[in-house]
Amino acid sequence: MAEKDDCIVKFDQVTKRYGDLVVLDKLNLEIKKNEMISIIGPSGSGKTTVLRVLMTLEKIDGGVIHFDGAPLTHMASNGSIIEADEKHLRQRRSKIGMVFQQFNLFPHMTALQNCIEAPMQVLGMNKEAAEERALELLELVGLSSKKDQHPSRLSGGQQQRVAIARALAMRPKLMLLDEITSALDPEVVGEVLNVIRSLNKEYDLTMIMVTHQMGFAREISDHVCFFTEGKVLEQGRPKELLDNPKNERTKQFLHAVLDAN
Repeated sequence: MAEKDDCIVKFDQVTKRYGDLVVLDKLNLEIKKNEMISIIGPSGSGKTTVLRVLMTLEKIDGGVIHFDGAPLTHMASNGSIIEADEKHLRQRRSKIGMVFQQFNLFPHMTALQNCIEAPMQVLGMNKEAAEERALELLELVGLSSKKDQHPSRLSGGQQQRVAIARALAMRPKLMLLDEITSALDPEVVGEVLNVIRSLNKEYDLTMIMVTHQMGFAREISDHVCFFTEGKVLEQGRPKELLDNPKNERTKQFLHAVLDAN
């Protein structure tokens, strides 16, 4: 799927278990730089786990994840590859941003403060530079007028847009979006999806999005991957996979999702 040079993420035989339950089953997946990938599939198929292991929130049990030209959770030591230490993980993780279903904003901080905290603490930016960057991003997501509001004063859609700005403030190379519209009222879903559209155009970002929004996956994705039982069963361009799936299990899933809508 991706040439070696322009591949930013590569899962090589990656396995993840919770006890006896295999959530990722020798997963192989390659993602090119600046691609927008949508991951679809039934609950329990391993979709969100892919994002969590990329964010190093979960340890893998087998295989190797490569990110931006080097192993993500492993490192070289005396000529062999060993499990990475916390310092290595922190350094690698700083290039990855994640936006969750639940917005996870700091409730005691304003929208602006939420966006400057990590750049100052993790990247060592001074306050002035961090604020300038944060104001740019809040404007990008259409919330510059709400910069001094606390999360409790913002709607769900507005909070999610602040969460996107906060993730971008770290200047990530990779953005992970986990069902970012699923906790929102239907009428505000559009405002969040519009922000993702503009990011896709404005920034050299690779984005991986877990979603149940098939229309959005069709419109914005370069590639769609259908997951089931911890593996990619089928993948392709949105039009070919969503309109003309080859695999019977993919067809069943898409029929069920479209019927539910």
